[in-house]
Amino acid sequence: MSAPAIKAPALQMMELLEELAAFSAPGPGVSRLLYTPEWLQAQRFLQERMAALGMEVRTDGVGNVYGRFTGSQPAAKVILTGSHIDTVLNGGKYDGAYGIAAAVTALHYLRQSFGQPLRTVEAVAFCEEEGSRFPLAYWGSGNVTGLYDGSEAQRCADSAGVTIASAMEGCGLGHRPEDCGTAAAADYAAGGTPLREDIGTFVELHIEQGIVLEQAGLEIGIVEAIVGQRRYSVKVAGSTNHAGTTPMGLRRDALAGAAEMLLAMEQAAIAAGDPLVATCGKLEAVPGTPNVIPGEVQFTLDIRHSDADALEHFCSMLLAAFEEIAGKRGLTLQVTATLATSPAPMDTGLSQQLEHIARQQGRSFRSMVSGAGHDAQLFAPVCPTAMIFVPSRAGVSHAPEEYSSPDELAAGLNLLTAVLYELAYKES
Repeated sequence: MSAPAIKAPALQMMELLEELAAFSAPGPGVSRLLYTPEWLQAQRFLQERMAALGMEVRTDGVGNVYGRFTGSQPAAKVILTGSHIDTVLNGGKYDGAYGIAAAVTALHYLRQSFGQPLRTVEAVAFCEEEGSRFPLAYWGSGNVTGLYDGSEAQRCADSAGVTIASAMEGCGLGHRPEDCGTAAAADYAAGGTPLREDIGTFVELHIEQGIVLEQAGLEIGIVEAIVGQRRYSVKVAGSTNHAGTTPMGLRRDALAGAAEMLLAMEQAAIAAGDPLVATCGKLEAVPGTPNVIPGEVQFTLDIRHSDADALEHFCSMLLAAFEEIAGKRGLTLQVTATLATSPAPMDTGLSQQLEHIARQQGRSFRSMVSGAGHDAQLFAPVCPTAMIFVPSRAGVSHAPEEYSSPDELAAGLNLLTAVLYELAYKES
């Protein structure tokens, strides 16, 4: 079968994007945190829409939603495509949701245009990727690929003290290994074993969340690798005392110590150079009163690099520097690792296939590294994986101003649809 001209219905995708954006907590932009009422409404809406399009629909134990068209070769592994349904607080309507809307649209178009695929194709809406409510990320894809072992559901809680397990129960979900894939429960409990052993390929379409493509005037980014990440929760403890009666030389000021640590982090990251980046995105001082010396500070660290050894070296060096600062100030330091992902190279063969299709479609493109983490990085060690970017206006993401034009979104949709056709419909 020769490759056809692909022109998937972009209007259908745009309408689905707008419909998903309506499932949001009040406030600017789109807020759809894991296991909230608006999250549950969005996932139920997707199930209804997938079913209306003729897909076989199911959810797993953590709330990932799947819509599939079964292939005529049932022994062949599944071609999976999609992204995450959750957002950050006051985020945009394209991050994650674009990959889902495009996946559903592409698979429906292919089924309507070319009939039953040879190999089963499946669109997925992962329940969570952002880490915005609970102190972990990739809860959706992590439960498919074996990143998590199940203990996190009882152990991790949000700022209100609600555990993941309790939040799931409130949504009518249960964390059952047998619902997450084909692996045995014993393998799941051991951790590190892919739970969806039937997945043969994963392709994710996403907005860039950066400014590279827009500045270069290019339509498409074909991701060659995703950076590795380390996230930490850091607690610095000193002594809470009166701001007026405690001499400067006798203070054990946790906030001053944390400030020195974060300045050291910035200086070290600048010295390390690109592509390393290091960020403190959240800091809380206790008791948080103007006339009281803070006795405790908690802050987060997010450190990224595309080279595993460089990432590990920087993190070790930085945490040692924090210990030194705490020691000289008479403070105690507690560091908890909340996320550790390795740099993830994409599949070379799939990337070359995307480049070939992009040339056939007359699209401008470039190969690039993703500085943001994505569900695709969890699949890269498990199965051949590819990722496609489209431009983000001014590089803005995770904000209400997040925007990609309909033409840009349509270009990504048609590239995704074409590669899915080749993967699912062409003879090997």
